[in-house]
Amino acid sequence: MDNRLRPGPGAGTVACVPDLPDVETLLDAAVRALDGARRDGQVAMAKAVTEAIEADEHLVVQAGTGTGKSLGYLVPAVRHALAEKTTVVVSTATIALQNQLVDRDLPRLAQALRPLLGREPTFAILKGRRNYLCRHRLDTAGADPDETELFDPRALSSLGRQVQRLHSWAEETVTGDRDELVPGVSDLAWRQVSVAANECMGAQACPFGTECFAEQARAETTEVDIVVTNHALLAIDAMQGYHLLPEHDLLLVDEAHELVDRVTSVATGALSEKAVATAAKRAARVCDVELTERLAETADGLSMIFTDAEPGRIDHIPEALAGAVASVRDAAHACVSSVGPENKNDPDAASARRFALAALEEVHRAAVRVLESFEPPLRDRQDVVWLAKGGRQAPSLHVAPLAVGGLLREKLFGDRTTVLTSATLALGGSFQSLAVQWGLGRERDQAPPPVPERSEGEPAPEAGAPGSATEGEPRWRGMDVGSPFDHARSGILYVAKHLPTPGRDGLDPRYLDEIAELIDAAGGRALGLFSSMRAASQATEELRERLDQPILCQGEDSTGQLVKEFAEDEATCLFGTLSLWQGVDVPGPSLQLVIVDRIPFPRPDDPLASARQRAVGAAGGNGFMAVAATHAALLLAQGTGRLLRSMSDKGVVAVLDPRLATARYGSFLRSSLPPYWGTTDPEVARAALRRLNEAAAPAAV
Repeated sequence: MDNRLRPGPGAGTVACVPDLPDVETLLDAAVRALDGARRDGQVAMAKAVTEAIEADEHLVVQAGTGTGKSLGYLVPAVRHALAEKTTVVVSTATIALQNQLVDRDLPRLAQALRPLLGREPTFAILKGRRNYLCRHRLDTAGADPDETELFDPRALSSLGRQVQRLHSWAEETVTGDRDELVPGVSDLAWRQVSVAANECMGAQACPFGTECFAEQARAETTEVDIVVTNHALLAIDAMQGYHLLPEHDLLLVDEAHELVDRVTSVATGALSEKAVATAAKRAARVCDVELTERLAETADGLSMIFTDAEPGRIDHIPEALAGAVASVRDAAHACVSSVGPENKNDPDAASARRFALAALEEVHRAAVRVLESFEPPLRDRQDVVWLAKGGRQAPSLHVAPLAVGGLLREKLFGDRTTVLTSATLALGGSFQSLAVQWGLGRERDQAPPPVPERSEGEPAPEAGAPGSATEGEPRWRGMDVGSPFDHARSGILYVAKHLPTPGRDGLDPRYLDEIAELIDAAGGRALGLFSSMRAASQATEELRERLDQPILCQGEDSTGQLVKEFAEDEATCLFGTLSLWQGVDVPGPSLQLVIVDRIPFPRPDDPLASARQRAVGAAGGNGFMAVAATHAALLLAQGTGRLLRSMSDKGVVAVLDPRLATARYGSFLRSSLPPYWGTTDPEVARAALRRLNEAAAPAAV
């Protein structure tokens, strides 16, 4: 077993340690052991987490880059776990932070605190079952006729070679964790050797149950102090009843700005021709042939309807589409009803049955949910339905919750203390926007806002919906512990007020001129954050012909490799879209210019955002500010935060969209950003970049 995941000496068996040092003493010891320096914001955060635990209330903490927020919440978490003989759960949004906590922060912290705590704190990582290699799936791979070509040595495709590599890796891996496979494989290849939670037959029925990687990972969480997981698994555990996580009375949510989107993703259902056809094929091994043929026919009918339908949000379902979805629902239900009892003496048959039921139940559940979502009047609906199609995307029908605040309040905040933290939570100078989305409502001791009048017959907004207020809301308080960075002295926020408002027909030539002049002044060193891949590609193609500096573009290689090349060559620029807004951490002179082409509002035709915006308006609120502006503020704060990653960093954030300076909502967006010194003078920005370039040049020689 991987030493990183192995419970330490006495985990789960040592009695409560009496007279534990207080949190500040433990934090000081940890900082000294890690050769760090005392940070006031970190100390304030650790004390606030401790007070929240003692007061049995929730806490929202904004901790800017450089605060050391991981130690700020891990130290009180470890102390609480040992004092109460309990497990604390830490949830992150990204694999990068999850791995940082388990591979670096927690091992070093455990060693540093051992002399003061009497034993070394223990920890483990838990991911969704799909992230672990399944030995039974591996053993039976190729049994399905559709998979035969993957394992035919005479016709090895790229996919087949990847699967063969996975077979070899299975002989040497200790954890079966996909993230430890370097280089990785495609999602399609990984699906050949893994199962989702609803496809697993269970450890007791599986012939490989005692060797199951997923079960081993889960077992390691039962007697440790800290369990690190991710927002998606947290949502599955809380909302789908799988109970994968150990019992816990303290939950720490890092990267909390991502929580709503990740939970929404888990709570979204989808219905497509491929999903129905796959369900029919799997069912053919365990159901009557007439029933599976009927289900396969409904897949064809769904495809025909999708071909003629327009993509986008569906407020009123057409009769033909409703009929096609109802046919899927009824055919899937008939197949489920015909599946016989499990044969525990035949593992292969039990596996085929589980796989068939998982696929059948998924399409049945999605079809039912789509149809039921249209039953209430439009103003009372809790789900949003839309058809996605176009480009390489196969048409699919989606159904998602209008809001997840009610779910979060009930499932995450009901019977435990929850701490939510991130570098960007105070949007427009307040935590209220995100708090409402989380279902927390008003902050403790905050006066309730006036309730907007509603027209006769208009229902109250759903609990936790944007802009709503609810009685019995959880007790919480918020605090901003600041950042050790002096943003006003280290960074400039330049808004190109003289440029035209961005249009929909690609980048205006004047935008390209502006980008070229900024990069030339900086000598490269630029991260270009674009609102679309189309804009990033256009800028890359045209500026490569005009500039001497190398330009990398997202999609030309793995994101990790591109960021590595960008960091290693100070003259290089990196252009890309959404994942770069939050996933780049490059301290030093390789990144001294962040370019944002436009304010990242959601697309006007985004089905979920537009429906949420409409719901806020119906409740008497400002839908644009509550949804579109909040979304943009969050991304802008994340993107502009890429500039300063260490105490010595300096540079310029250039926002080319003039609306940040001219529009009425501009002040809300600017107050959500780090407090850089501001200017709208392009020469001021270019002069600052030239000085930084000259200062960094000797280091590059």
